[in-house]
Amino acid sequence: MSDPNLDQPIRLTQFSHGGGCGCKIAPAVLRDILSDTPFASHLAAAYPDLLVGIEHGDDAAVYRLNDEQAIVATTDFFMPIVDDPFEFGRIAATNALSDVYAMGGRPLFALAIVGMPIGKLPNEVIRQILAGGEAVCKQAGIPIAGGHSIDAPEPIYGLVGIGVVDPRKVKQNSGGQAGDHLILGKPLGVGIYSAALKKGLLSADQYAAMIAATTQLNTAGADLAAIDGVHAMTDITGFGLLGHLLEITRASKVAAHAELARLPLLPGVSTLAQGGHITGASERNWASYGSEVKLAEGIADWQRALLTDPQTSGGLLVSCTSEARGTVLDTFRRHGFAQATEIGRLQTGSDVSIVS
Repeated sequence: MSDPNLDQPIRLTQFSHGGGCGCKIAPAVLRDILSDTPFASHLAAAYPDLLVGIEHGDDAAVYRLNDEQAIVATTDFFMPIVDDPFEFGRIAATNALSDVYAMGGRPLFALAIVGMPIGKLPNEVIRQILAGGEAVCKQAGIPIAGGHSIDAPEPIYGLVGIGVVDPRKVKQNSGGQAGDHLILGKPLGVGIYSAALKKGLLSADQYAAMIAATTQLNTAGADLAAIDGVHAMTDITGFGLLGHLLEITRASKVAAHAELARLPLLPGVSTLAQGGHITGASERNWASYGSEVKLAEGIADWQRALLTDPQTSGGLLVSCTSEARGTVLDTFRRHGFAQATEIGRLQTGSDVSIVS
């Protein structure tokens, strides 16, 4: 594994204006762009087998083939969050496949999305990016069956992910119910780590923790979807924990209560956040949805940043009954998610409240 403090001949991050899921368009801007999409309200009526479309900002589209099979389709790509090309490829591929798992599906194959500044990046660097993506797909047991490439001003890599799911077990962000427990599968802090990395202030151990978290496939998704009492599921990416929790509360027409002290964090994230290592995307996230969030008195700006921090290849967030809570945690741990933690509850109402 590369030492982040060593000079490298090629620094991928110098070619891009943002990195990872922090490149996402701000939530409020995206909602405005999509607000008058003419076909959105007609999809369900026109295509009854389209079980999941763009209505609630779910992680992937789902199209029913028959009573037992539905196709899960998604795409995700971004600019480098690390300088190591192989690791960039691994992170981008893991992040893209996460959307299939978040719907309760299992990936079948992938297509590569490649945009590279030809002539500025050596071909060997590009080959290493592609090799990283291929390594993750091999780990997931699927092929990269094709793709598309362009000559682009900034390095872009990602995948189209195609999977399969039992249509009766699809998990959307609209299924949450008041009283449900909220369980988060991975620790937070990837955006804060990336901000520190750019300044050369991320330790080798923290860099290793970042790579481990962002390249851990969310394979628990299909097994979680099969548990009675799991009502909703999504993955935490560029909008931060609060942004994706709000997607659940809006779509499910419920409120949420979460505890800051319960959040699982990557090592040293709190110290880095207190030192000001916060991404611009974190601030854009808060500006987009902060009016819908009630923060307890005394929560500092750096603590708020933990909630809005853009995650790249983040963890699954599960909404489940009290009876299913233990099985959900056991399933996460069986798949290697040792830091899976209950962080709060859904309740009646329409806002999100955070206590320390």
